[in-house]
Amino acid sequence: MEKGGRGAPANIVLKKDEAEDLSGRIHQVPCCVKQDGPASVSDYFKPKLTGVGVDGLPLQQAHFRGRLLQGTSLPLPHGFSGFVLSKKSDECWETSATFRDVTYWNHEFAPSHNDDLFRAFHCLTLSQALHNPVTAEELASSSFSL
Repeated sequence: MEKGGRGAPANIVLKKDEAEDLSGRIHQVPCCVKQDGPASVSDYFKPKLTGVGVDGLPLQQAHFRGRLLQGTSLPLPHGFSGFVLSKKSDECWETSATFRDVTYWNHEFAPSHNDDLFRAFHCLTLSQALHNPVTAEELASSSFSL
């Protein structure tokens, strides 16, 4: 396959210490924005805490293009980090920012433990538990004889 073509290997440089921390400012919004450049989002998108919780999740509200959005912030599972990547060349991506949580938004309904993103985060935690090595002490404490 040609260099830089589809399926070509890429180099990803992850630098946590030098990157800006965007925790509390990463949003997953249920819409498509056809903009590929800078925008003064914070001038228009102003989430507010409602003081109400749903399923133990603190509810936030915002409006986007006149539609009500309801959201909540979810921390990344323990041991995971979020990275925002910038393209440096055809084969190289570099960390431009990091984050420790994601605020996701729903149209029409409040966030819940049944939402896809919440369940995906739960799957990451479950996967980590399934694939971590088991110590002899853990095995002995959970063993039983038949």
